[in-house]
Amino acid sequence: MTRDRTLESLDELVLLAETAGAEVVDRILQDKRSLSPATLIGKGKVHEIAQKAVQTNTRVIIFDEDLTPVQVKNLENEFERKVVDRSGLILDIFARRARTREAQTQVELAQLEYYLPRLTRQWGHLSRQEGGIGTRGPGETQLESDRRMIRKRIDRLKSDLKKIEQQRSVRRKHRWDHQKIALVGYTNAGKSSLLNALSDAEVFVENQLFATLDTTIRAFSIPDYQKLLLIDTVGFIRKLPHHLIASFRSTLEETIEADLLLHVIDISHSHFEEQIGSVQGVLRDLGIQDKPVIYVFNKIDLLDQRNHFSSLKQRFQKAVFTSAVKGIGFGELRREITQFLKDHEVVGEIRIPVHEAKVLAEIYNLAHVLEKTYDGEEAVIRFQATVQHASRIQSLAKSVHQETE
Repeated sequence: MTRDRTLESLDELVLLAETAGAEVVDRILQDKRSLSPATLIGKGKVHEIAQKAVQTNTRVIIFDEDLTPVQVKNLENEFERKVVDRSGLILDIFARRARTREAQTQVELAQLEYYLPRLTRQWGHLSRQEGGIGTRGPGETQLESDRRMIRKRIDRLKSDLKKIEQQRSVRRKHRWDHQKIALVGYTNAGKSSLLNALSDAEVFVENQLFATLDTTIRAFSIPDYQKLLLIDTVGFIRKLPHHLIASFRSTLEETIEADLLLHVIDISHSHFEEQIGSVQGVLRDLGIQDKPVIYVFNKIDLLDQRNHFSSLKQRFQKAVFTSAVKGIGFGELRREITQFLKDHEVVGEIRIPVHEAKVLAEIYNLAHVLEKTYDGEEAVIRFQATVQHASRIQSLAKSVHQETE
């Protein structure tokens, strides 16, 4: 990692710490080719940090890298202060933000799997209800006091998530006739603001990392397409703890099953291209890196100059430039979505008895009827629809003919 990227990551760590409620008093960077298996950083740097912690009355020391249980134990012995790594910090923020039962279950599962190998060094510490960064969630309620009980709790949480996912699957079946468009992007890129602007929703928006965790689904329509759903879920971030990706997979199933992704990017961010790479990495982890994407470069109202728009359009085949706050670029975004839907439609033909008014109405609801002619007591309908809707129409026609036989 280059020095610039390291500094960018450190800046982000500061934002994460502030989101978790900390006041950052100092930041320290060490250029080191080889990492210490005992403390990650060198002895001299350990001594320097220990002195600064005393001088600034620091209570918590946060590392931008993930630490092994041994490293945390050694560092806490040296500093006589609590030590938190990047994953622990992100888990703490998620514990703060979780509101629904599903999100709380997912976060608790991720926390327990993260803390399980660290049990011997800090479970007693976590079980004391003293608050502060890295102590929320399972530690506050003293869920278990040994590994066996923690594993039991993990099994229970996984079982609960399976039940929640089954309920989610049932809800998804009721939405089968809708095209699904998922908003993905780096945390704080403006996904929720874009959702609100496009669908007239009232989703909580705050200029903070991980302001929302829970999946939000809202109806959305454009000319000729009345049954669309916009899906917004948790934002991504570099070095996202793998426990969180695994735990939130059921929530992300909505994204996995989407027909189209809107990759929302904060173009005003100095390192937005690296953030694009981080999001693409998570999409690869989810196995949806080849799903159709429209790149939505948001927050253009914060730019002084817009000279690089043309170069971005050349690099990203589907690129739209918007401001969710100012309402800029929505017309172009809707046109791109419409074009995608048209490009992924098929043409079909069916026969329906003319007295099946409800079925005919449903077909008009699902497809663009290109032509309707009559052959005796049957209406011959030539239509254009998405693959999903075309399959549904064929099923309707088949069931009608089976009933009349």
